[in-house]
Amino acid sequence: MSKRQGFLDSVSTEKVEDFLRFIHLHKDKTEPFDVAEVLQELPRDQREVLGGRLLALLQGVLLNRPPGEWGAEPGAEPGAEPGAEPGAEAMEVEGPVDPKQTIAVVEGVTLVATVTLNVLQDGEPYDSLLECSRQLHDLLGVLPPSAAPLQQQVLRLCELWWKKGLLGKEPFGRTAFLMALQRSLSLKKPGAEIQRLWALHAVLLGLDFTSEDNQPMVQQLLECFLRMNFVRSDDGKRFLVLLFSWNVDFIWMIHGTIKNQLEFYNKAMTDHIAEIYFRAWKKATGDFLEKMESVCVQDLMKNAILLHRTSPVHGNVRQIMSYFHKRKGCQRVDRMLFELYKPILWRALSAPNHEVRANAALLFTEAFALHDPAQSSQGIDAAIQKQLDTLMGLLDDPHPLVRSTATLGVCHILASCWELLPPTVITDFLKKLVLELAADSSSADVRCSVFKCLSLVLDNALSHPLLEKLLPALKNSLHDTSEKVRSSFLDMLLKVKAVRAAKFWSVCNMDHLLARLALDSQPVSKRIVNLLFKSFFPVNGSETEVCCRCITLIQMNPCAARKFYQYAHLYTAPTNLVKLMHSIRRVLNTCLPSQVDVTQADVSQGELSQLSDGNKENDRVQTLLSAQDPGLVASLLEVLVVLWRSVQKALDHNKEAQHYTVAKFGAVMSKYFNTFEGERSTVSLVFLASMMPPSAVPTFSCGVLSKLRRMDTGASQLQFGQLIDCLCGWGQAGEVLDLISHWLTEALPRPTAKAKPGRKVRIQETAEAKPDLGLSYLEYLFSRSSTRDHVLPLGQASLGPLHKILGAWNAVLFSSLSGGEVDRVDPLVQTALKAFTLQARLSAHLQHASAPESRDFLSSLELSMAWLEERVLPYLTTPSPGSVPGEGEAADGGAKGTLELAKDIVEGFVTVCRDVLLVGLGDEEFNGQILHLCSVILLSERGYLCIPLVLSVLKEVTEASVPREEREEQTPQEEDPSGLTLGLVSNTFQKVVERLVWVLRKRPEEGRALCGAAGPPMGDFLQVVQAWGAAPSSPLEGVFSTLFAGVFVEIRHRLQKASTQEELAVPEAVEDLPPLSSTLLSVILKSPAVTRAFLAEVSASVDSEDIDCVMGLAASLHVLNVVTHAGQGRSAVKSAAVCIQRRLQKIPAGRGGDAQRLIYESSVKTLNNVLDF
Repeated sequence: MSKRQGFLDSVSTEKVEDFLRFIHLHKDKTEPFDVAEVLQELPRDQREVLGGRLLALLQGVLLNRPPGEWGAEPGAEPGAEPGAEPGAEAMEVEGPVDPKQTIAVVEGVTLVATVTLNVLQDGEPYDSLLECSRQLHDLLGVLPPSAAPLQQQVLRLCELWWKKGLLGKEPFGRTAFLMALQRSLSLKKPGAEIQRLWALHAVLLGLDFTSEDNQPMVQQLLECFLRMNFVRSDDGKRFLVLLFSWNVDFIWMIHGTIKNQLEFYNKAMTDHIAEIYFRAWKKATGDFLEKMESVCVQDLMKNAILLHRTSPVHGNVRQIMSYFHKRKGCQRVDRMLFELYKPILWRALSAPNHEVRANAALLFTEAFALHDPAQSSQGIDAAIQKQLDTLMGLLDDPHPLVRSTATLGVCHILASCWELLPPTVITDFLKKLVLELAADSSSADVRCSVFKCLSLVLDNALSHPLLEKLLPALKNSLHDTSEKVRSSFLDMLLKVKAVRAAKFWSVCNMDHLLARLALDSQPVSKRIVNLLFKSFFPVNGSETEVCCRCITLIQMNPCAARKFYQYAHLYTAPTNLVKLMHSIRRVLNTCLPSQVDVTQADVSQGELSQLSDGNKENDRVQTLLSAQDPGLVASLLEVLVVLWRSVQKALDHNKEAQHYTVAKFGAVMSKYFNTFEGERSTVSLVFLASMMPPSAVPTFSCGVLSKLRRMDTGASQLQFGQLIDCLCGWGQAGEVLDLISHWLTEALPRPTAKAKPGRKVRIQETAEAKPDLGLSYLEYLFSRSSTRDHVLPLGQASLGPLHKILGAWNAVLFSSLSGGEVDRVDPLVQTALKAFTLQARLSAHLQHASAPESRDFLSSLELSMAWLEERVLPYLTTPSPGSVPGEGEAADGGAKGTLELAKDIVEGFVTVCRDVLLVGLGDEEFNGQILHLCSVILLSERGYLCIPLVLSVLKEVTEASVPREEREEQTPQEEDPSGLTLGLVSNTFQKVVERLVWVLRKRPEEGRALCGAAGPPMGDFLQVVQAWGAAPSSPLEGVFSTLFAGVFVEIRHRLQKASTQEELAVPEAVEDLPPLSSTLLSVILKSPAVTRAFLAEVSASVDSEDIDCVMGLAASLHVLNVVTHAGQGRSAVKSAAVCIQRRLQKIPAGRGGDAQRLIYESSVKTLNNVLDF
């Protein structure tokens, strides 16, 4: 029997195993059996019989094992519980009872049905095949997840049935469409499903949009617009465009979905969305076209005009409209833009709101020229002329934003439509821009936009002749007061140079450019260097030519020359800069008294050739350079320093070039030092020497430390800074530290001891100890990162002894304080004070350089805190009169000196601790110690003098605590590690306010000055506090409670003491308040966020019923009235006023005496004014 006949016979419930075997042979690529070939060879009547057998096989299989039981165990009785023993009746049932075998049979039936459908010919009956396909289709809703491959085969059958257009295709097509839609939204890579969905797009047109059954599908279709895979792919775009033509009422739903998500689209995604809108509009006709234009396009136009520019949607809406504007030139697009803009654009251009006018101007200039293609040429010309007049009017708009936008639009139009505009119109526009708006004194933004937008015009070569005549009028813009205007002007000059529209030096004189280069900031200077680079650094010229240009630049403006070569490395390779350095060296060699011997071994053959054969170029250099001009020589040396610094990293990576350069300069450095003796030259030579190894300059390097040792006390940084830089650069920073340690040790006062009897050999020390100069050296080392990076790696071996020596000077401070009379100008006292501060700074640096888990030097700072509390704070007291008759004035002076010294010690140390917190070196223990010290300082008699510094410490401690994000991640069971610290911050701030109250009461003049000094650091502290939030659980909730209490108590006290009508007047400004309240509210009102937090505390205090009298409510209203007139926190003020109103209504109007009645009436009036403000 042939395989064909065997296959036909196997399609039966009695021969399931044979059927599955044939299906396996078909799927096996190595087997020749193919179901498609068998079916093609079958006669029509046998294919009809095959369809009936497939239907019978499918029905028999489904009858034996319904889909709901496909999850049961193999061999289980249908309907029985899993794990039950098979019954006798189940044994008698024929056909497959294993669920896997059942699924395999159904998959085989689906496969044969699909192949049969492929080979089906026109006019051939397919009733049995249709019924079989329907039953397979009905299985889709009940298939278990394990039958996913079967589901895909059935869907392919349904899709094929739809594409064939056979009878009953509608349910098949709908199912295939819905499943493809669902899978395209659920799969991570849905490319194939999107292609299938587009292949089935005709199904959608046959579905009813209004049907309730299709509403879930509608939501899925809307979700397609949010999926990047749909928006980016070609088939996805085609499908999304098709959705606009499904139903007219569906268009506004699509548009609303896109608008809701527009703020989350990036530029690329928005561009795809714009393309979809445009293609949908282009395809639409009839009612769909009208709906697209009114609901979508015109709505986007309105939003582009009316949205704030700060809106996250505005930029994307503009991008979509720009996509339409770029398609102008097509009559249909021109007509659409003309018709849709007509009712909204012209009204918006004259709107009262300047932002609306600016948005409209931007759209107007992008869409220029708006016209109806159906008009006559005369009508179009008249419409364009009207639009040109409107543009000129926009350039005169009173608001700078509109003028800037109009400037951009006009330049865009001139650049793209130059050939189409009349010459007179072009000239008028450019004169308006160059002669008027470029000099707009009311707005730097307008001036800046002129220069930025003129670059657009320069892209059109036809504009160059006219601009060449007009641009020189802009030369003074180089000296504009606004940096961004100067930068934009130079960008325009760079554009002029790039397009060769004109000679840039004819627009702006070279002397002006160099003068601005010498003075201006980095952004402007870089642009000038870029503009002038080829003029003064011809890369393709000879080395001598480049050197001659360098000398010329120096002669024109030495300061500009230094700036020029400072940024030259941005525009050329390091090799060219090194060549220039050697060219300058050869020129400088000609200024030496005895010329460099060219026969020396260190002179290369190339240089020998240049010196012997380049006579003409050397003569040219000699004409420019004269040994009698020390200023020019000094400038050349400065340029050398600048160039060497810019190529230093490149030389470090090219050892050969580095060795060559060092050898060449090292051979002549000693002669340079002997010949070029001016101050500028010496400074430059020292810098050069510091960038070379000490062996290259042995004569100079051997004497640097001696020069530092012989330096006079009181020398400035300019005198010793370069020498220290040299030693650090040479890796000899340790020798500087040894010198400092030696001086500090020798100068430290020692207790006198009894001389032992006997003869001694005494060695007279001739070198004088200079501790103050040593501390100046140390401060210089710490203050500069370049030197500090060489000092800190020395580690504790060198810095530990120095730290100990500095700490020994604390005894000098204590003896001065305890001695009774202190002379603050005493050099010994000043040295001890400076040593104490530098020891604290050194501790901070060493802590930073140590391991993260170590806190040795934080402990050192904490020991200094204890020493400060024990030895210094007792002297932070008020001077007392002298007890010795006739010596009271001297005693008062000494006591005052003691107070001032104690204050200097405390402030110097606390400043260092604040800096430690600022750079993040403190931990929780250190924070607690510094807060304890601040509390002790405030409790001392004159500790209030340090209140500004204490506030800055509170700010840094608060800012260094755990961030809010980390606090939110903590579980409720975890204890907040910063809670205790922040509680101490709140308590310390309360002490600050209490001390301010005490000082204002005891020493009013001193208190007012102190309040003024405490204002800025208090404002910084409150900014950090409000950032934590004012929740009741916040450990800083007491800060604003303290603020309100201080203000409230002081105002209430003044009301209680008031005896006249004038004293009961309601204040309107902070100046009308008592001193403390005036200071606190001045600080609070500077920040809207702090103001809102403070007003929240006012509301909370009133609601808590802590304020239960007329005086208290009146004091609160005084605060609100001041805040109201300051224009801050209106909603928070109103909320607090409502709270006060509720409390005030509970108090009888006539209770109390006349003063109480007057205050009550005044409070009611004030409350009404606040609520109606």
